[in-house]
Amino acid sequence: MERSRARLGELLAAHGMTAGCLVRVQGRQLTLVREAPGPDGAPEDAAHVRLSHLGWGPFGVSVPGHTGTWERTPLAGSFDVVVEVLRSPMRPLVARWP
Repeated sequence: MERSRARLGELLAAHGMTAGCLVRVQGRQLTLVREAPGPDGAPEDAAHVRLSHLGWGPFGVSVPGHTGTWERTPLAGSFDVVVEVLRSPMRPLVARWP
C-alpha cells in the first residue's frame, strides 16, 4: 500500500486542482485529505475521498456521507482513471475551499 500511496500522491501533485491533497494509508484503503484548521485552530485532516483496494487491481471510490459514514460510488478503476474523474465530475469533492 505504501507504493500505491506514493504513486497516487505523484498523480495528485501533478495537477493544480488536486495538488496539496495528502494520501493517508489505513489498511487496504487510501484516504485523500486536506489539512484544515480544527476547532482549537490546530491543523487536522479533513477527509474528502477514500479509495479501497478491490483485490484484483482497481480501487473503488467512496465519499463521506452526511451521517459520517463512507458512501460507495459506482466508480472503480486505476489511479489514472480515478484521478481524472476527481479532476472533472467529482472536482467539488477535492477542490481547495477558501
